[in-house]
Amino acid sequence: MPSQKKSNLMSSSKQAQVIQEALSLHQSGQLDEAEIYYNKLLKQSPKDTFLLSNLGTLKLQKNSLEDGIKLIEKSLNIDSNQPDALNNLGVVLQRHNRPIDAIDKYDRAIAIVPSYAEAFSNRGNALMDLNRFDEALDNYNHAVNIKPDYARAFSNRGNALKNLNRFDEALESYDQAIALNPNYANAFSNRGETLIKLGQIEKAVDSYQRSILLNPDLDYILGELLNAKMRLCLWNNLSKELRDLKTKIKKNEKASNPFPLLSLTDEPDILKKVSENYVKDKYPANTQQLNDLSKSKKSKIKIGYFSPDFRSHPVSTLTAEICELHDRDQFEIHGFYFGPVTKDEMNRRISLGVDYFHNVQSLSDDDVVKLSRSIDIDIAVDLAGFTDFQRMGIFSRFAAPIQVSYIGYLGTMGADYYDYILADSTIIPIKNQKYYTEKIAYLPSYQANDSKRIRPEISFNRKDLGLPEGSFIFCCFNNTYKITPKTFDSWARILKEVKGSILLIYADNEVAKTNLQKEISNRGVNSSRLFFGKRLSKFEYLARYRVADLFLDTQPYNAGTTASDALWMGLPVLTLCGNSFPARMAASLLNAVNIPELITSTQDEYESLAIELASKPKKLKLIKDKLDGNISTASLFDSHKFTKSLESLYHKMVDRQCNGLDPDHIYE
Repeated sequence: MPSQKKSNLMSSSKQAQVIQEALSLHQSGQLDEAEIYYNKLLKQSPKDTFLLSNLGTLKLQKNSLEDGIKLIEKSLNIDSNQPDALNNLGVVLQRHNRPIDAIDKYDRAIAIVPSYAEAFSNRGNALMDLNRFDEALDNYNHAVNIKPDYARAFSNRGNALKNLNRFDEALESYDQAIALNPNYANAFSNRGETLIKLGQIEKAVDSYQRSILLNPDLDYILGELLNAKMRLCLWNNLSKELRDLKTKIKKNEKASNPFPLLSLTDEPDILKKVSENYVKDKYPANTQQLNDLSKSKKSKIKIGYFSPDFRSHPVSTLTAEICELHDRDQFEIHGFYFGPVTKDEMNRRISLGVDYFHNVQSLSDDDVVKLSRSIDIDIAVDLAGFTDFQRMGIFSRFAAPIQVSYIGYLGTMGADYYDYILADSTIIPIKNQKYYTEKIAYLPSYQANDSKRIRPEISFNRKDLGLPEGSFIFCCFNNTYKITPKTFDSWARILKEVKGSILLIYADNEVAKTNLQKEISNRGVNSSRLFFGKRLSKFEYLARYRVADLFLDTQPYNAGTTASDALWMGLPVLTLCGNSFPARMAASLLNAVNIPELITSTQDEYESLAIELASKPKKLKLIKDKLDGNISTASLFDSHKFTKSLESLYHKMVDRQCNGLDPDHIYE
């Protein structure tokens, strides 16, 4: 906003009138007209700090960032005692990923005006960028104490509380913001995200919808809404909403973050586009930090695994043993953890499984990068991508000379600062390489596993789980947002053909259960044939697979960890192989366990094979026997073999880089 401080020209009543007109135009958003007035006035008084500062602010509002910064800095060089100018300059520096410099400007503004609520709130925003959430919360509290009707500060306060996992308090803060400003679209959107964290999905949908009514163009809100609806299995109007969403993505609009699209489309070009759009907006490359990267070859290659999921989480289940098995004569392994504070069993295991474990939750992205470079990490591996608690800012600042994406996000990152993505030839065939901004580093099989895990000795009978005796049990324990109408169509037709069969699935909310029961009835199948499994402990969850006969995969977002869990427990997994990364994941797992006969290529094949296996118990038993026999030798569960293959790729990456060669596809 323009400064209200008086201009030197205000002594003339005529000039004062012109300046007031410029201010009115500026405040009402008529920026082009206001700019004409400011320029005319500056010709008369080129060193008027009021005019320089306000014209600078206007330039920033018009996205003329360099011009805006120059004008405000010129004004401050003439008179440093300008709190509004300092605050505005801080906002700009923050936009340019310079939060430390921004904080300095806010501090100077607050020193001049200790009751400057806006500067406190903005200072909190800069601290949020540095992941200093407790300090940010203190600043937001200062802002609302100074200005109790400051809706934006209450919403920002909610963001800090959300990042501190204080979700109930965050919700209260958003509600306060909305009470002060019932038309505050951003507060409704933030409220929706928090309700998702609290498992109140239906309320989240309502909050997102209210946000869209207030501001249909709010960044990334459409993707969040569709993802929330998918969690509830609310499929009415899905086709139109998805069509509109994809149109916006093609137009480079900020319609969705990448993750929701994984379960909504099997079009790899769309998935690439949404990643590119998001990265360009949120995490552009900071090329200023490229120059001091070390590229010398050392006696040991230093690997940094970066993750918010070094805790009880599927990513850790799949990667813990890799950390333990790396050859310490050739590699030095570092874990960088930036997830929630925890000391659970998996967190302890990984901290012991690496050579050095770095808790970096409280460090800014810049500081994490400085730490990585001080260690001289050769290869930084991002195990998060676009998932919860991600820190892509670390990679946009170049944590290491070689940067790799693996297992967290199932697709291209859309950023040129990721050199490689780890995959196999099933997940990314050569014809699909064009849909990835990274070069492909090919493993014999994509997914690692933990060979140390034990099959649970406990067993359930069907009665224990409330399941009917004598029925053929199809199952799927994928999250509800992976269940599409098309997949459900197939499941309904399969149930119709296999008399007396049932489908055991997972749903974490009552609305989803009710909607799925309605949907199955609408497809001509009695809802009594749909059963819902409860959330169980890890061992109980694995043991439950023994009561099922066949796992039915979802499409286009396949089962990942749930598929390898089922296979580990000897349960065959039937999949339909698609085009995109997540739509080919289960096929990769089946190839890695040497059961390619369960991979289908069309919906008809998928349904026909499911019906055949349910109708021919001898054929299904042969597959189960084959799976049982393969588990001890299959590459899917051979962590030692996987780690050796991975190390071979790491060597090739480093060799190319040290020889001055650009990254290229690597075939193990």
